[in-house]
Amino acid sequence: MYFLYNILIFIARLFLQIIALFNKKVKLFVDGRKITFSKLKKVISKNDEVIWFHCASLGEFEQGRPIIEKLREENPTHKLVLTFFSPSGYEVRKNYKEADVVCYLPLDTKLNAKKFLDIVHPKLAVFVKYEFWPNILRELKKRNIKTILVSGIFRKNQPFFKWYGNWMRKTLQAFNHFFVQDENSETLLKSIGFSNVTVSGDTRFDRVFEITQQNNQLQFIEEFKNNTYTLVAGSTWEDDEKILVEYINNLASENEKFIIAPHNINAKNIEELKASISKKVILFSDKKDKKLQNFQVFIIDTVGILTKIYSYANIAYVGGGFTNTGVHNVLEPATFGVPILIGPNYNKFLEVIDLVNKKACFSVNNSKKLYVLLKKFFQEEQKRKKAGKQALNYVVERTGATTKILYYLKK
Repeated sequence: MYFLYNILIFIARLFLQIIALFNKKVKLFVDGRKITFSKLKKVISKNDEVIWFHCASLGEFEQGRPIIEKLREENPTHKLVLTFFSPSGYEVRKNYKEADVVCYLPLDTKLNAKKFLDIVHPKLAVFVKYEFWPNILRELKKRNIKTILVSGIFRKNQPFFKWYGNWMRKTLQAFNHFFVQDENSETLLKSIGFSNVTVSGDTRFDRVFEITQQNNQLQFIEEFKNNTYTLVAGSTWEDDEKILVEYINNLASENEKFIIAPHNINAKNIEELKASISKKVILFSDKKDKKLQNFQVFIIDTVGILTKIYSYANIAYVGGGFTNTGVHNVLEPATFGVPILIGPNYNKFLEVIDLVNKKACFSVNNSKKLYVLLKKFFQEEQKRKKAGKQALNYVVERTGATTKILYYLKK
């Protein structure tokens, strides 16, 4: 199986080079890896002490971020290497200031694994959530490099737990310790002989709670909100926007304001969204010299400020729940203690299921149900505050994973 894996990696590399000619995202994936080794060689020397973090994409980066920043603070003379598998992670965080080098992880060939570790020679390797690359893990074990998994999630349908998965189980021997999110993951690992497991929880809770401790003030949002009841809709897709706009156009009172931060901010989509709204609407890109308090709808056609905007919400709507991939990050509004509305597709996300069960998050599948919930929370402040408190408590009760991991690393 290991031999077959290496053949498949070789074939995949050829196919990716062909697909890159026609697909922009795959081109970023391929071209970005061409400069990985040269980027590393410019910054990492043989005498450097190096800590290496690997994240699949942006979500995993946010999980690893609390640990990255604590280790950076505690080890200021170390070099920190951050690698991504996907362009959606790398392109957003390629200038992340806490890392000395941010680059793509090379494709998992034997030669690349050896070359990468020859250059980086980390004293510690940290994998976030998943991404189990056999050649790299084998090389880490061979070199006796301390390797841990943080915020790990294991499921019964993974190859490690199948009759044919012995070769993959062996790759897990590279990990000195597994820090997993739940007891089910611990049970699964123990069922295949791994006892070096701690149920630490999810470091995302530490990350989102830290957001509340930073300065979240945005003067232009304060001016727009003008002490008015405000719904913040984040990471919305077309189906989310359709039911929101129906409510805004036909049912919203003058005492309700709306901030919409679409997932897709290309100019065509933004203009179509703006044109569909009959109330007075302003774009972030057009806000200069405008009296923002005079508008009822604010469309955020930029990235990087949504978490701060959630701090101004009386109620939040998180998009993605009408897509196949499912709802986006509900923890960011939850940490500010506001009720959350979502679309119907959320069953892949444990934290969303938990928040729904705690009546802090509410699923809607049509405009009628959205109307009922929005009117209820608009009119009944105590119910709104109770739901928001449940959301905040859920986050606070689950913080602490970062502390457990750092304690282990100091031993």
